[in-house]
Amino acid sequence: MERRESLPPLNPTRAFEATGRLLSISKAAQELAVTPAAVSRQVRTLERYLGVDLFERVKGRLELTAAGASYLAELMPLFESLRDATASLRTTTRGASVLKIRSPATFAVRWLIPRLANFHRSHEDIEVQLTTSSAPLNFGREDIDAGIQLGDGAWSGVHVQRLIPNVLIPVAASTHAVKPRSKLQGETLLHSLARPEDWTLWLKGAGISPNAGRREMRYETSLLAYQAAIEGHGIAIAQEALVRAELNSGALVAPFPFKLDRGAHTYYFAWPANRKSSRALEVFRDWLVTLVIE
Repeated sequence: MERRESLPPLNPTRAFEATGRLLSISKAAQELAVTPAAVSRQVRTLERYLGVDLFERVKGRLELTAAGASYLAELMPLFESLRDATASLRTTTRGASVLKIRSPATFAVRWLIPRLANFHRSHEDIEVQLTTSSAPLNFGREDIDAGIQLGDGAWSGVHVQRLIPNVLIPVAASTHAVKPRSKLQGETLLHSLARPEDWTLWLKGAGISPNAGRREMRYETSLLAYQAAIEGHGIAIAQEALVRAELNSGALVAPFPFKLDRGAHTYYFAWPANRKSSRALEVFRDWLVTLVIE
């Protein structure tokens, strides 16, 4: 009887595949719903089993060794096939197709999620799994079918569908008295760390000096900056389409008439060009198009 080589320990192998694909122990831990310490232990277990180092630290960053890169290249197609087989079986047994989408948090909360209920009512056979991150999309390393990304849309290896106009306007609470003629002197400008250039671009476009005795506060995302503006903490620079509801309700006001249109630099729906589109992806993309042309 022919002797077959035993399989490697599966949980450690899964931890290595996720860590190598994401090049991050913390992100792998988040994906696998375990602690970073658990991922580290699993990777060390696999390294002991194989007798080689799979990772090394280079200038503080996690990098694959030559052996690790070679092993990952062999494993990734196997895990992808396993994911596809599992998704196919789930679709057959549950009668629903799973579509995995990633989006920046602000866009997801302010634009996409309010519209998803309508999609689900119309397409009960498609389950949309939505995650958030502002990191660039990487379909080679992430287990997602498509995503939403901010930029000029000129990205290699993907198809794109432009979404909302990217028009920048300052916004403040209706109770926050802003004098347009003051050119924002003495005001507190609310910045987003994810979009650090927005205030500078708008001020330049409006012909206002970027340094004129203003205070500044910075938040991780535009979502937090918008909420701070609603609470009266200062003036946020906003994408008009993402604060439309608050402008209509009066929770926010736009005290300056000047608007800066960023043109092609906006949000795009993107999906990999080297994969065959699933029916679920095609249906979701077509639905997005109907929203864009409203």
